[in-house]
Amino acid sequence: MGRITLDKVRKAFGDVEVIPPLDLRIEDGEFVVFVGPSGCGKSTLLRLIAGLEDVTDGEIRIDGTDATRLSPSKRGLAMVFQSYALYPHMSVRKNIAFPLKMAGLSQDQIDAKVNAAAKVLNLDSYLDRRPGQLSGGQRQRVAIGRAIVREPSAFLFDEPLSNLDAALRVGMRLEISELHKRLATTMVYVTHDQVEAMTMADKIVVLNAGRIEQVGSPLDLYRAPRNVFVAGFIGSPKMNLITGPEAAKHDAQTIGIRPEHLAVTDGAGTWTGTVGVSEHLGSDTFFHVTVEGFDTPLTVRAGGEVSLHYGDTIHLTPDPAQLHRFDAQGLRIA
Repeated sequence: MGRITLDKVRKAFGDVEVIPPLDLRIEDGEFVVFVGPSGCGKSTLLRLIAGLEDVTDGEIRIDGTDATRLSPSKRGLAMVFQSYALYPHMSVRKNIAFPLKMAGLSQDQIDAKVNAAAKVLNLDSYLDRRPGQLSGGQRQRVAIGRAIVREPSAFLFDEPLSNLDAALRVGMRLEISELHKRLATTMVYVTHDQVEAMTMADKIVVLNAGRIEQVGSPLDLYRAPRNVFVAGFIGSPKMNLITGPEAAKHDAQTIGIRPEHLAVTDGAGTWTGTVGVSEHLGSDTFFHVTVEGFDTPLTVRAGGEVSLHYGDTIHLTPDPAQLHRFDAQGLRIA
Protein backbone atom coordinates (compact mmCIF):
# COMPACT_ATOMS: atom_id res chain seq x y z
CA MET A 1 0.00 0.00 0.00
CA GLY A 2 1.21 3.50 -0.73
CA ARG A 3 -1.75 5.86 -0.99
CA ILE A 4 -0.92 9.43 0.07
CA THR A 5 -3.56 12.12 0.55
CA LEU A 6 -2.94 15.81 1.20
CA ASP A 7 -5.94 17.73 2.52
CA LYS A 8 -5.66 21.54 2.67
CA VAL A 9 -1.92 21.21 3.40
CA ARG A 10 -0.24 24.56 3.95
CA LYS A 11 3.32 25.57 4.83
CA ALA A 12 4.59 28.92 6.04
CA PHE A 13 7.96 30.00 7.35
CA GLY A 14 7.00 32.79 9.73
CA ASP A 15 4.94 35.28 7.75
CA VAL A 16 6.06 33.84 4.41
CA GLU A 17 3.61 31.34 2.91
CA VAL A 18 5.52 29.00 0.59
CA ILE A 19 2.74 26.41 0.09
CA PRO A 20 -0.79 27.87 0.03
CA PRO A 21 -3.48 25.32 1.03
CA LEU A 22 -3.58 22.49 -1.51
CA ASP A 23 -5.23 19.12 -2.02
CA LEU A 24 -3.59 16.15 -3.72
CA ARG A 25 -4.25 12.42 -3.94
CA ILE A 26 -1.50 9.95 -4.88
CA GLU A 27 -2.79 6.45 -5.58
CA ASP A 28 -1.14 3.20 -4.56
CA GLY A 29 1.52 2.19 -7.10
CA GLU A 30 1.55 5.49 -9.02
CA PHE A 31 4.70 7.19 -10.25
CA VAL A 32 3.96 10.85 -9.50
CA VAL A 33 6.35 13.63 -10.49
CA PHE A 34 6.37 17.10 -8.92
CA VAL A 35 7.77 19.48 -11.52
CA GLY A 36 8.22 23.21 -11.73
CA PRO A 37 10.86 25.96 -11.83
CA SER A 38 13.36 26.55 -9.04
CA GLY A 39 11.68 27.91 -5.93
CA CYS A 40 8.21 26.64 -6.82
CA GLY A 41 7.88 24.59 -3.61
CA LYS A 42 8.22 21.08 -5.02
CA SER A 43 11.01 19.96 -2.66
CA THR A 44 9.26 21.57 0.30
CA LEU A 45 6.10 19.64 -0.55
CA LEU A 46 8.08 16.40 -0.71
CA ARG A 47 9.69 17.14 2.66
CA LEU A 48 6.25 17.76 4.17
CA ILE A 49 5.17 14.30 2.99
CA ALA A 50 8.37 12.79 4.37
CA GLY A 51 7.96 14.55 7.72
CA LEU A 52 11.23 16.46 7.36
CA GLU A 53 9.24 19.71 7.53
CA ASP A 54 6.27 20.39 9.80
CA VAL A 55 2.89 21.14 8.24
CA THR A 56 1.54 24.57 9.22
CA ASP A 57 -2.07 23.60 8.52
CA GLY A 58 -3.92 20.68 6.95
CA GLU A 59 -3.60 16.93 7.08
CA ILE A 60 -1.41 14.27 5.45
CA ARG A 61 -2.77 10.72 5.37
CA ILE A 62 -0.74 7.66 4.39
CA ASP A 63 -2.84 4.59 3.62
CA GLY A 64 -5.74 6.22 5.45
CA THR A 65 -3.79 6.95 8.65
CA ASP A 66 -3.26 10.53 9.80
CA ALA A 67 0.51 10.97 9.51
CA THR A 68 0.59 14.77 9.85
CA ARG A 69 2.45 14.75 13.17
CA LEU A 70 4.24 11.42 12.85
CA SER A 71 8.04 11.41 12.83
CA PRO A 72 9.70 10.49 9.51
CA SER A 73 10.65 7.04 10.82
CA LYS A 74 7.01 6.22 11.59
CA ARG A 75 5.61 7.05 8.15
CA GLY A 76 6.75 3.95 6.29
CA LEU A 77 8.41 6.02 3.55
CA ALA A 78 11.96 5.97 2.17
CA MET A 79 13.66 9.05 0.74
CA VAL A 80 16.45 9.18 -1.84
CA PHE A 81 18.35 12.47 -1.83
CA GLN A 82 20.13 14.40 -4.56
CA SER A 83 23.43 14.13 -2.65
CA TYR A 84 23.20 10.31 -2.22
CA ALA A 85 23.93 10.75 1.55
CA LEU A 86 26.17 7.68 1.68
CA TYR A 87 28.71 6.94 4.41
CA PRO A 88 32.10 7.23 2.65
CA HIS A 89 33.94 5.01 5.16
CA MET A 90 31.46 2.13 4.77
CA SER A 91 31.31 -0.46 2.02
CA VAL A 92 28.35 -0.61 -0.35
CA ARG A 93 27.10 -3.62 1.61
CA LYS A 94 27.21 -1.75 4.92
CA ASN A 95 25.61 1.37 3.42
CA ILE A 96 22.66 -0.63 2.14
CA ALA A 97 22.41 -2.60 5.39
CA PHE A 98 22.56 0.42 7.69
CA PRO A 99 18.79 1.02 8.13
CA LEU A 100 18.26 -2.69 8.73
CA LYS A 101 20.97 -2.80 11.38
CA MET A 102 19.40 0.21 13.08
CA ALA A 103 16.04 -1.59 13.00
CA GLY A 104 17.57 -4.53 14.88
CA LEU A 105 17.23 -7.24 12.22
CA SER A 106 19.33 -10.40 12.49
CA GLN A 107 22.45 -10.72 10.34
CA ASP A 108 20.80 -13.44 8.25
CA GLN A 109 17.82 -11.19 7.53
CA ILE A 110 20.12 -8.29 6.70
CA ASP A 111 22.24 -10.38 4.33
CA ALA A 112 19.17 -11.71 2.50
CA LYS A 113 17.67 -8.25 1.99
CA VAL A 114 20.97 -6.65 0.95
CA ASN A 115 21.71 -9.39 -1.55
CA ALA A 116 18.21 -9.17 -3.02
CA ALA A 117 18.46 -5.39 -3.42
CA ALA A 118 21.94 -5.65 -4.92
CA LYS A 119 20.67 -8.16 -7.48
CA VAL A 120 17.77 -5.90 -8.49
CA LEU A 121 20.15 -2.94 -8.92
CA ASN A 122 23.06 -4.84 -10.52
CA LEU A 123 25.33 -4.04 -7.58
CA ASP A 124 26.35 -7.62 -6.77
CA SER A 125 29.96 -7.14 -7.79
CA TYR A 126 30.33 -3.80 -5.98
CA LEU A 127 29.19 -4.77 -2.47
CA ASP A 128 32.70 -4.66 -0.99
CA ARG A 129 33.67 -1.33 -2.55
CA ARG A 130 33.36 2.06 -0.92
CA PRO A 131 31.32 4.94 -2.43
CA GLY A 132 34.49 6.76 -3.52
CA GLN A 133 35.30 3.85 -5.84
CA LEU A 134 31.97 4.11 -7.68
CA SER A 135 30.62 6.28 -10.48
CA GLY A 136 27.86 8.78 -9.79
CA GLY A 137 25.25 6.45 -11.26
CA GLN A 138 26.46 3.55 -9.12
CA ARG A 139 26.37 5.69 -5.98
CA GLN A 140 22.81 6.66 -6.77
CA ARG A 141 21.90 2.99 -7.14
CA VAL A 142 23.39 2.34 -3.70
CA ALA A 143 21.21 5.10 -2.25
CA ILE A 144 18.18 3.52 -3.91
CA GLY A 145 19.22 0.10 -2.58
CA ARG A 146 19.30 1.48 0.94
CA ALA A 147 15.72 2.64 0.41
CA ILE A 148 14.56 -0.65 -1.15
CA VAL A 149 15.64 -2.83 1.79
CA ARG A 150 13.30 -0.91 4.08
CA GLU A 151 10.36 -2.14 1.97
CA PRO A 152 8.57 1.22 2.26
CA SER A 153 5.00 1.90 1.22
CA ALA A 154 6.35 4.69 -1.01
CA PHE A 155 9.67 6.02 -2.28
CA LEU A 156 10.37 9.76 -2.27
CA PHE A 157 13.02 11.02 -4.71
CA ASP A 158 14.37 14.58 -4.37
CA GLU A 159 16.05 15.49 -7.69
CA PRO A 160 18.12 12.28 -7.61
CA LEU A 161 19.71 12.72 -11.05
CA SER A 162 20.73 16.37 -10.99
CA ASN A 163 24.34 15.58 -10.04
CA LEU A 164 24.83 13.21 -13.00
CA ASP A 165 26.02 14.04 -16.50
CA ALA A 166 23.57 13.88 -19.42
CA ALA A 167 24.33 10.29 -20.48
CA LEU A 168 24.10 8.95 -16.92
CA ARG A 169 20.83 10.81 -16.35
CA VAL A 170 19.25 9.06 -19.32
CA GLY A 171 20.45 5.68 -18.11
CA MET A 172 19.31 6.22 -14.51
CA ARG A 173 15.96 7.56 -15.72
CA LEU A 174 15.36 4.24 -17.45
CA GLU A 175 16.60 2.26 -14.46
CA ILE A 176 14.28 4.03 -12.01
CA SER A 177 11.32 3.62 -14.38
CA GLU A 178 12.11 -0.09 -14.76
CA LEU A 179 12.46 -0.42 -10.99
CA HIS A 180 9.01 1.09 -10.53
CA LYS A 181 7.52 -1.47 -12.90
CA ARG A 182 9.19 -4.34 -11.05
CA LEU A 183 8.41 -3.19 -7.52
CA ALA A 184 4.92 -1.78 -8.28
CA THR A 185 5.44 0.61 -5.34
CA THR A 186 4.32 4.23 -5.12
CA MET A 187 7.05 6.67 -6.15
CA VAL A 188 6.96 10.46 -5.70
CA TYR A 189 9.72 12.17 -7.65
CA VAL A 190 10.81 15.81 -7.63
CA THR A 191 12.56 17.40 -10.62
CA HIS A 192 12.90 20.74 -12.37
CA ASP A 193 13.50 18.86 -15.64
CA GLN A 194 10.21 18.50 -17.50
CA VAL A 195 11.78 15.90 -19.83
CA GLU A 196 12.23 13.65 -16.78
CA ALA A 197 8.63 14.37 -15.81
CA MET A 198 7.26 13.55 -19.26
CA THR A 199 9.22 10.32 -19.69
CA MET A 200 8.85 8.85 -16.18
CA ALA A 201 5.51 9.87 -14.70
CA ASP A 202 2.11 8.22 -14.57
CA LYS A 203 0.89 11.54 -13.20
CA ILE A 204 2.53 14.97 -13.24
CA VAL A 205 1.88 17.70 -10.66
CA VAL A 206 2.93 21.09 -12.08
CA LEU A 207 3.78 23.57 -9.32
CA ASN A 208 4.24 27.33 -9.52
CA ALA A 209 4.85 29.53 -6.47
CA GLY A 210 3.64 26.72 -4.22
CA ARG A 211 0.35 26.28 -6.07
CA ILE A 212 -0.72 23.32 -8.15
CA GLU A 213 -1.29 24.58 -11.69
CA GLN A 214 -2.40 21.25 -13.17
CA VAL A 215 -2.42 17.53 -12.40
CA GLY A 216 -2.68 14.90 -15.10
CA SER A 217 -0.91 12.35 -17.26
CA PRO A 218 2.04 13.59 -19.34
CA LEU A 219 0.02 13.50 -22.56
CA ASP A 220 -2.97 15.24 -20.94
CA LEU A 221 -0.76 18.14 -19.92
CA TYR A 222 0.99 18.19 -23.28
CA ARG A 223 -2.19 18.14 -25.35
CA ALA A 224 -4.41 20.30 -23.16
CA PRO A 225 -2.47 22.62 -20.83
CA ARG A 226 -5.00 24.42 -18.63
CA ASN A 227 -3.13 27.73 -18.63
CA VAL A 228 -0.26 29.68 -20.17
CA PHE A 229 2.17 28.65 -17.43
CA VAL A 230 1.72 24.92 -18.05
CA ALA A 231 1.73 25.48 -21.82
CA GLY A 232 5.09 27.23 -21.61
CA PHE A 233 6.61 24.79 -19.14
CA ILE A 234 5.64 21.35 -20.44
CA GLY A 235 7.26 20.36 -23.74
CA SER A 236 10.80 20.51 -25.09
CA PRO A 237 11.32 22.82 -26.83
CA LYS A 238 8.53 24.74 -25.14
CA MET A 239 5.33 25.84 -26.84
CA ASN A 240 5.42 29.05 -28.88
CA LEU A 241 3.18 31.65 -27.20
CA ILE A 242 1.97 34.55 -29.33
CA THR A 243 0.13 37.66 -28.15
CA GLY A 244 -1.07 40.83 -29.83
CA PRO A 245 -3.04 41.18 -33.08
CA GLU A 246 -2.35 37.61 -34.23
CA ALA A 247 -3.90 36.20 -31.05
CA ALA A 248 -6.86 38.59 -31.36
CA LYS A 249 -7.67 37.05 -34.75
CA HIS A 250 -8.49 33.88 -32.83
CA ASP A 251 -10.50 35.69 -30.12
CA ALA A 252 -7.75 35.06 -27.58
CA GLN A 253 -5.26 37.00 -25.51
CA THR A 254 -2.58 34.41 -26.25
CA ILE A 255 -2.34 31.61 -28.75
CA GLY A 256 0.06 28.69 -28.51
CA ILE A 257 1.50 26.35 -31.11
CA ARG A 258 4.13 23.67 -30.51
CA PRO A 259 7.29 23.63 -32.68
CA GLU A 260 6.30 20.33 -34.33
CA HIS A 261 2.90 21.73 -35.35
CA LEU A 262 4.41 24.44 -37.56
CA ALA A 263 4.84 23.23 -41.14
CA VAL A 264 7.55 24.71 -43.37
CA THR A 265 5.77 25.41 -46.65
CA ASP A 266 6.94 26.35 -50.13
CA GLY A 267 5.83 29.77 -51.29
CA ALA A 268 3.11 31.45 -49.27
CA GLY A 269 2.35 30.37 -45.70
CA THR A 270 0.30 31.77 -42.86
CA TRP A 271 3.37 33.48 -41.45
CA THR A 272 6.57 34.58 -43.17
CA GLY A 273 9.75 35.02 -41.15
CA THR A 274 13.53 35.11 -41.18
CA VAL A 275 15.65 32.21 -40.02
CA GLY A 276 17.98 32.99 -37.12
CA VAL A 277 19.98 30.37 -35.27
CA SER A 278 19.47 26.76 -36.38
CA GLU A 279 20.07 23.70 -34.19
CA HIS A 280 20.87 20.57 -36.22
CA LEU A 281 20.27 17.36 -34.27
CA GLY A 282 20.46 14.85 -37.10
CA SER A 283 16.91 13.58 -37.48
CA ASP A 284 15.49 17.00 -36.51
CA THR A 285 16.42 20.62 -37.02
CA PHE A 286 15.13 23.44 -34.83
CA PHE A 287 14.87 26.82 -36.49
CA HIS A 288 14.49 30.01 -34.47
CA VAL A 289 12.45 32.32 -36.65
CA THR A 290 11.72 36.03 -36.35
CA VAL A 291 8.27 37.00 -37.61
CA GLU A 292 7.44 40.69 -38.00
CA GLY A 293 4.90 41.81 -35.41
CA PHE A 294 5.59 38.89 -33.00
CA ASP A 295 7.09 39.71 -29.61
CA THR A 296 9.40 36.69 -29.53
CA PRO A 297 10.95 34.37 -32.14
CA LEU A 298 9.17 31.15 -33.03
CA THR A 299 10.80 27.76 -32.59
CA VAL A 300 10.10 25.42 -35.51
CA ARG A 301 10.81 21.70 -35.49
CA ALA A 302 11.56 20.43 -38.99
CA GLY A 303 13.05 17.28 -40.47
CA GLY A 304 16.82 17.04 -40.57
CA GLU A 305 16.74 17.20 -44.37
CA VAL A 306 15.27 20.74 -44.43
CA SER A 307 18.07 23.00 -45.65
CA LEU A 308 17.70 26.63 -44.58
CA HIS A 309 20.38 29.02 -43.40
CA TYR A 310 20.77 32.10 -41.25
CA GLY A 311 18.93 35.03 -42.86
CA ASP A 312 16.82 32.90 -45.22
CA THR A 313 13.12 33.62 -45.64
CA ILE A 314 10.86 30.87 -44.28
CA HIS A 315 7.12 30.31 -44.73
CA LEU A 316 5.21 28.69 -41.88
CA THR A 317 1.69 27.30 -41.55
CA PRO A 318 0.36 26.23 -38.13
CA ASP A 319 -1.87 23.17 -37.84
CA PRO A 320 -5.23 24.74 -36.89
CA ALA A 321 -6.26 21.61 -34.98
CA GLN A 322 -3.21 22.05 -32.72
CA LEU A 323 -3.69 25.74 -31.92
CA HIS A 324 -4.18 26.51 -28.20
CA ARG A 325 -6.12 29.60 -27.10
CA PHE A 326 -5.84 31.37 -23.73
CA ASP A 327 -7.85 34.25 -22.27
CA ALA A 328 -6.70 37.43 -20.52
CA GLN A 329 -6.26 35.50 -17.23
CA GLY A 330 -4.04 32.99 -19.01
CA LEU A 331 -6.64 30.21 -18.79
CA ARG A 332 -7.37 27.79 -21.60
CA ILE A 333 -10.34 28.62 -23.82
CA ALA A 334 -12.25 25.45 -24.63
